[in-house]
Amino acid sequence: MITEVRPLVEINQQAIRLLYKELGVIDAVRFLKQFTQGYGNYTQERDSLFANKSLDDIVSDIEKRRKQRSKSKAQVLCKQTCAFC
Repeated sequence: MITEVRPLVEINQQAIRLLYKELGVIDAVRFLKQFTQGYGNYTQERDSLFANKSLDDIVSDIEKRRKQRSKSKAQVLCKQTCAFC
């Protein structure tokens, strides 16, 4: 059996259409994101971001950001539902 060699771009387009059809757009995109490469040099970025921080400092920063984020979400929700905000 002889199979015609199709351009890779055509195969990719067909594959994406099939994924959208079978999985839906959101799950297809989530699936495809597994295979995309990042950019930059994470090792250099990590070294510059965390050069002078201990693990405790990093954990503390994460906890602060989570509190700020949950507080801002609560404020948005309050503004959407509360007549006084």
